Amino acid sequence: MVLKLEHVTKRFGDFTAVNDLSLTIPEKEMFGFLGANGAGKTTTFRMILGLLSQSEGNITWNGGGIDYSTSPQIGYLPEERGLYPKLKVVDQLVYLARLRKMDKKSALKELDYWLERFRVPEYKNKKVEELSKGNQQKIQFIAAVIHKPSLLILDEPFSGLDPINVEMLKEAVVDLKNSGTSIVFSSHRMEHVEELCEHLCILHKGKPVVDGSLKDIKRSFGKKNLIIHSDFDIHFLTNFPGVTKATKTAEGMQLQIEGEYVAEKIQKELAGKGFIRKFVLDEPSLNDIFIEKVGVDYE
Repeated sequence: MVLKLEHVTKRFGDFTAVNDLSLTIPEKEMFGFLGANGAGKTTTFRMILGLLSQSEGNITWNGGGIDYSTSPQIGYLPEERGLYPKLKVVDQLVYLARLRKMDKKSALKELDYWLERFRVPEYKNKKVEELSKGNQQKIQFIAAVIHKPSLLILDEPFSGLDPINVEMLKEAVVDLKNSGTSIVFSSHRMEHVEELCEHLCILHKGKPVVDGSLKDIKRSFGKKNLIIHSDFDIHFLTNFPGVTKATKTAEGMQLQIEGEYVAEKIQKELAGKGFIRKFVLDEPSLNDIFIEKVGVDYE
């Protein structure tokens, strides 16, 4: 069940929120959307879900459209959390599951599984407003997955969570992917996309500036990062040929270099000058690529 966006554009009056976006999102994979606030991520999700109609272009899933008939197969975690504060968790989630054609018995069984998994079984009969924001987010996540969707769309799923809950949610997302769910998610955190996604798209002002597999994107970027920790001053490397960026760290320097051949030359240059505790050549980070393509630091 491949999700396809072909020349999708969305205008609000004179403002173009999404501009000629074409993407193929593979099935049974995790696809990452990156972009600053206002880049068009949420608008794209709402068009995929049919909550907004596109001004131009086509969106297809498994060759057909997305409408009420496909809603039992789709899960959505919106960035703005939207639970009913006065309702008990169990009543709310069973109601939402039944809207997606799930019977009550199966919904209760699935709810118990997820509450146990997230270590909050005692919240089953509590009102949503009695829970902390982080725990409300867990309940909202359960609402998105309780009916076992084939396609899951997560808009900023980890925002506002403490590190322990981020790990718990990440594990759940990975398990869903491994069981065959296609997952599309946006995040402000580059390291989450880097860790979880095989394919990604960086949106900037509604246009894709980078799109493809993470491996290919990093390979085509060309530049590498070189981390050096030394017991002597290596500041002179800032102006070394082939160094495109240099950052001083507490223990040495991090250099962005044009290729592996530059690392070799630097290694020869440093030989005999003093003790090197670390000399590591690393892939470029997504943040490096974002800065290069968009001209600003993402964070």
